[in-house]
Amino acid sequence: MDLRFTEEENAFRDEVRTFFRTEIPADIRRKVSEGRSLSREDYVTSQRILNGRGWAVPHWPLEWGGQPWTPIQRYIFTEELLQAAVPLPLQFNCYMVGPVIAAFGSEEQKKRFLPRIANLDDWWCQGFSEPGAGSDLASLKTRAVREGDFYIVDGQKTWTTLGQYANWIFCLVRTDPTAKKQAGISFLLIDMTTPGVTVRPIITIDGRHEVNEVFLDSVKVPVENLVGEENKGWDYAKFLLANERTGIARIGLSKERIARIKRLAKELPAGSSTLWDNEDFRVRLASVEIELKALEITQMRVVAAQSKSGSNKPDPASSILKIKGSELQQATTELLLEAAGPYALLTGEHIGPGPNESPGGFDWADAVAPTYFNNRKVSIYGGSNEIQRNVIAKAILGL
Repeated sequence: MDLRFTEEENAFRDEVRTFFRTEIPADIRRKVSEGRSLSREDYVTSQRILNGRGWAVPHWPLEWGGQPWTPIQRYIFTEELLQAAVPLPLQFNCYMVGPVIAAFGSEEQKKRFLPRIANLDDWWCQGFSEPGAGSDLASLKTRAVREGDFYIVDGQKTWTTLGQYANWIFCLVRTDPTAKKQAGISFLLIDMTTPGVTVRPIITIDGRHEVNEVFLDSVKVPVENLVGEENKGWDYAKFLLANERTGIARIGLSKERIARIKRLAKELPAGSSTLWDNEDFRVRLASVEIELKALEITQMRVVAAQSKSGSNKPDPASSILKIKGSELQQATTELLLEAAGPYALLTGEHIGPGPNESPGGFDWADAVAPTYFNNRKVSIYGGSNEIQRNVIAKAILGL
């Protein structure tokens, strides 16, 4: 299999690379590179610039804002976006609920929601996990009982990322409590301004407010907000999660982080020299780079196979990409923490000259440790790596 890019593909790479580095505000890209939290306005600004170029949802159907790109072009686009430290278009909008509505929603739902999803006029969050249903998602207990033209929803969702910004939530709810676990679940779209919806923050180990718990107390949801068929929500959730797991590999993000680690290791003092002079550190960094290259080739094989077959169906190999990609993201944050050394303990104080900064500028360092802690979750969300190994055993190895 020839994995080399054609002249046209290389020209496309140059086009998107130039756009990302010239059109997305530098302060937003700096925040992404340093692992800092983005504001709501940062996300909206970046996504609307992409949407104005027609690039917020290139993987969607053409009639709803997609691009006639090959799988290889989509791969190039995402990798260049991540390497340029551009925020991904909001995952919950563009890679989760949007594709589900485009594939399974009614025409009325598509017209109502998809343009607003692409332009981030509506901010969506994900209502899947519950206190007793995480990796075993089919054990969820949030119930939706139909009463006339409404569902009455009661339950609790947790680990709701960026739910503090959201005005809509897509939820898995149990509509048939007598059916087998997966068979009685439906996919509902819920306006978070509806009476009975309460959002409470969860402060994570890095000290940030990124996730939340959402309480649903007798929330009235119009029946027209049911996606697809009642009790078929598990099928739609599997479609959504397969797409999410492919994106979690984030090879471009790890590449950008490795470049930053190299720069820091060569510039920051470590004893009488720099960390780059430490052979053991260079060996460990090279080992991560080799594994990242192997993962990149694996993903390119998956992409090339999709391009050849013309299929957009999620590949079970997405579980492999998710496992290894998340492990490498964690490995790069460990190396970044080591490269920053004692400067990672700073909390915004300026104690001396830092790399590529004016004297007294170590304000980049206070995000390093929180980034390390935050990335502990990458091997859990989107389906834990242990669950992904079960998927691989069944879907690929036939065990």
